[in-house]
Amino acid sequence: MTTSDAVLRLRGTTLGAGTPSVCVPLVAATPDDAVDAARALPAGVADAVELRLDHLTGAAAEPARAGAAVAAVRAALPTEVPLLATFRSAREGGAQPADDAAYAAVVGAVVAGAGPDGADAVDVELATPGVARLVARAQAAGLAVVVSHHDFVRTPPAADLVALLRRQRDVGADVCKVAVLPHDPDDVLALLTATREFARDADRPVVTVAMGALGLVTRLAGGVFGSAMTFGAVGTASAPGQVDAGRLRAVLDLLHDAS
Repeated sequence: MTTSDAVLRLRGTTLGAGTPSVCVPLVAATPDDAVDAARALPAGVADAVELRLDHLTGAAAEPARAGAAVAAVRAALPTEVPLLATFRSAREGGAQPADDAAYAAVVGAVVAGAGPDGADAVDVELATPGVARLVARAQAAGLAVVVSHHDFVRTPPAADLVALLRRQRDVGADVCKVAVLPHDPDDVLALLTATREFARDADRPVVTVAMGALGLVTRLAGGVFGSAMTFGAVGTASAPGQVDAGRLRAVLDLLHDAS
């Protein structure tokens, strides 16, 4: 991992420079299924892969399963493709319940496996108790940290979204991420406005998305406003509104070529 101004380099991928990176989530109930999904990814589609550990059966009760799954998927991916490990909490749209201690234990399992054979980055939710300490612990192990906030109910005003992104920065995020649910075009505009305001003077990459069909434009054109990465599906989507990664890349390339 290397950083420079608003750019973060993970293996063969650079976040925050040029066309937004495409991250493909892997959603699987078992490590074997996750490995199969990783091996089945079409060549050249994914700039990064996110392993959604909250979909892994028993991960919250047995964090070592999460660590083993991360190592298995890392071994199945091309060397140049970075791996982001994420356990999304149920309160922010995740697939299985976990109290704060279990959540921290899963993140801890990812941190314990950090290195060439482990994840390159880990997601830590801003609402996590002791978030700054958890971020520092992960970074000390060599992981980049995506500090995130997901709202599946509404879209806060643009000023509140900027404040969330700044809080993520202040707890040490390498990447600041916000995802919201829009109910009208004004909500979409609020997210894009906040993205632009934060990204204008940011010293690290920002990733924002408005979920669902109404927010599709943010997945396709968020880079115009400063978002450094977008999520595209190969097989099962991990959030409302995710589109096929191959089609997503084609649109991103079109926008980049026209700029």
